[in-house]
Amino acid sequence: MDSFVIKGGKTLKGQISVSGAKNATLPILAATMLADGAFRLTNVPYLNDIKMMVFILRYLGAKIDFYDNTIEIDTAGINSWEAPYEMVSKMRASINVLGPLLARFGEAKVSLPGGCAIGPRPVDLHLKAMAALGATVSVEHGYVLARGKHLKGAEITFEKVSVGATENVLCAAVLAKGTTLLHNCAKEPEVTSLVDFLIAMGADIQGCGTSDLVVTGVTKLHAVDYPMIPDRIEAGTFLIAGAITGSALTVTDCHPSHLTSLLEHLRQAGCTIDVEPDSMHIHPLHRILPVDVITRPYPEFPTDLQAQFMALMTLAQGTSRIEETIFPDRFMHVAELNRLDASIGMDKHIAIIDGVQQLSGAQVMATDLRASAALVLAGLAARGGTTISRIYHIDRGYDRIERKLQLVGADIRRIKG
Repeated sequence: MDSFVIKGGKTLKGQISVSGAKNATLPILAATMLADGAFRLTNVPYLNDIKMMVFILRYLGAKIDFYDNTIEIDTAGINSWEAPYEMVSKMRASINVLGPLLARFGEAKVSLPGGCAIGPRPVDLHLKAMAALGATVSVEHGYVLARGKHLKGAEITFEKVSVGATENVLCAAVLAKGTTLLHNCAKEPEVTSLVDFLIAMGADIQGCGTSDLVVTGVTKLHAVDYPMIPDRIEAGTFLIAGAITGSALTVTDCHPSHLTSLLEHLRQAGCTIDVEPDSMHIHPLHRILPVDVITRPYPEFPTDLQAQFMALMTLAQGTSRIEETIFPDRFMHVAELNRLDASIGMDKHIAIIDGVQQLSGAQVMATDLRASAALVLAGLAARGGTTISRIYHIDRGYDRIERKLQLVGADIRRIKG
């Protein structure tokens, strides 16, 4: 397994660009199965999760070329409705193929998914919604089995906000007969991007960007060209990199409007940030103030930036609290940050961070995708050298992050395992 070796204490300077959004690309890739034709997706990040979804679609019969952050995909040859364990078990987002397969074939067999170990993420909401559309759904021998040759519109209220369930049901409902009313939907930019993509394909969806969506089924969709939105989590991670190292850094090719909560919390921490329509510039920060955070669904503070913000708070002049309400067990990075001489305690699903004057380099281990990013940020600020093992996690969600950081002055290198 590869590792990162970081020599901390370097000041960053310059521009760092943001890649396309992984969490927008994955459901859109799955949604291409809803039509026969040649799609062209641009601004696609080169990530292990994307490559795994491409592998799944090829297994199902699609022809795909992936080059220069572009995916050309011909879905006409898709002839299978089974996504096997060997593929799906490696990535949580592979459950996104359930809705498109059910809509296309009237049948789907999808292994229960894997992914980062950040606590239980049941697929109950997905299955209940498919059943509401008229499918017969069961879980047998580790597989979700769904059958429904004639899906019909229904009124569905999600018990809790779920990005994946909203996306999956949208893909099933666009070809269902009649009208589907969806309530308490996720409003994340990645969901909005999927809605825009489906509309471009010919779907009839009203209420984009709100918690209530109205889907009127159509008989056929068509292939389109479509660009991926910038990755707001990557953009936020780079902005925090500027804050934690006291650097002047410009984050480009992003949508600051997707990060209003993070920007508010960074300004509370003492940061000065200039915002343009597609870029953000953070000025050197000489004193980090403590800030309390509660993760909540969009547009509130995102759970996917919780670990990174915690890394920043380890150097705050005071005590901060971070409460995790989305994935209460998402705190495995706490022990690793403490190995870097942070002072973090836990009270159930609340982390209490007593800021320290200096972090110290050490050998640490990445436990999940966003924890990996937090350790990179802490390593950039720490005194001495930090070695981060098991960085295959970070390759799932950050497109060649070490190269981007090197270009703005970070001393970080990848050691091949």
